[in-house]
Amino acid sequence: MTKKLSLTLACGDYEIIRPLKEGAVSPDGIELNVLTGADSATRHWRFLHNQYDIAECSGSSYMVATDRGLPFRAIPVFLHRRFRHGFIFINNTKGITKPTDLIGKKVGVKFYQVSAIVWLRGILEEHYGVPHKSIEWYTELDEDIPFTPPAGVTIHKIDHAKSAEKMLAEGELDALLHPDIIDPILNKDPRVGRLFPAYKQEELAYYGKTGIFPIMHVLGIKQELVERYPWIVPNLYQAFEQSKALAMKRMRNPRLVPLAWYQEAWEEQEEILGPDPWEFGLTERNRKNFETFVGYSHSHGLISRKIPLEELFLDVSQGRKRGTSRA
Repeated sequence: MTKKLSLTLACGDYEIIRPLKEGAVSPDGIELNVLTGADSATRHWRFLHNQYDIAECSGSSYMVATDRGLPFRAIPVFLHRRFRHGFIFINNTKGITKPTDLIGKKVGVKFYQVSAIVWLRGILEEHYGVPHKSIEWYTELDEDIPFTPPAGVTIHKIDHAKSAEKMLAEGELDALLHPDIIDPILNKDPRVGRLFPAYKQEELAYYGKTGIFPIMHVLGIKQELVERYPWIVPNLYQAFEQSKALAMKRMRNPRLVPLAWYQEAWEEQEEILGPDPWEFGLTERNRKNFETFVGYSHSHGLISRKIPLEELFLDVSQGRKRGTSRA
């Protein structure tokens, strides 16, 4: 029996990777040990500290790693995207009613490099007139990759015993940009609200203007594996494409999800974002998406140059008109 290459993959427990996790799809020549237990911040840190062979990784931190010449590569498999306007939280006593009210304020973040925060800083600056240097930033966690803030950027480290979410509720912070829905919102704390209460309308307007459904994460691979086994690159990419296709077909069944208007939500997504808003590869839409992300990372001082996408992502092609089977 031919022995397969055994590799560990760490990623979120998403529907689009379920066929890979359960073995319905398997990359040719590879046996994947799929780990889904870690939260995003932990997973990204562990990958960038050489604890996984392959991992879903923060797009922002991966760019920083590439800029530093660290031994990681990526393929254009984007397992996590999210519109972000609904993730700007405010203390309701601070008189913040519009984006420019954030200027000069104390704003918390999980840490400066978080992909969601890079997108939010960029969106606030480009579309709402809030310069990222006009805010006093407070970070809760260590950065995935240590860096020195550029001139004009003020970053404070929150005391280890404190929580950014609690500081927001108690008024020590004026606002908080966060990758997740925070506890004060889940618990309906009256002291905390959203900058954009009608955030979905803001997100729809943003998509209508830009065509961008923001990419958060890439699929990282240890460079040593790419150098030793270059054949794994297209094989992994094809397996993720197959897994997503099976998952999307499965998810068309409204009986799977305990939501009353699931079918309507699915149809709305398709009408607005098209038949495959989660598309992989360096398509025209994905190129614009990630190039915008690169631009924000560069302007915020995270990377020293605007890194070309061909340098950030491995070529997953198998040759023109190749890679499909014919009877």
